[in-house]
Amino acid sequence: MTKFELEYPVKSSVKVLYDSLVDSSKLTEWFCDDITLYDNGKKMEFFWEGSGQIAEVIGKKDNQFIRWQWEDEEDDTYFELRIQVDEITNDVALIVIDFAEEDELEEAKMLWDNQIRDLFISLGA
Repeated sequence: MTKFELEYPVKSSVKVLYDSLVDSSKLTEWFCDDITLYDNGKKMEFFWEGSGQIAEVIGKKDNQFIRWQWEDEEDDTYFELRIQVDEITNDVALIVIDFAEEDELEEAKMLWDNQIRDLFISLGA
């Protein structure tokens, strides 16, 4: 698996952006079709076109990041959505960290580009 990182400048407040990354009802506006929560929100089943995949929240810090690990993936892989604020300009960026097989890397990046475009639409950004 190859780790990759994508950066997207965001015209949004940190709080509004963070809520869109962690709130299940907001995630369904841009990331997936539906979500079922388990274990007090520590596990989420994401649904796309009727098919579900479970991920566990393995790291989270308010207004900074959330990290999930798919239940059926290798131990050292995860996907993370991190908010970065430039100390000088206060510009906000969303950093996506994910893993993909080498031959699926470009496809994975395009999928995130599409997902983040949907996020920006839901934010009105």
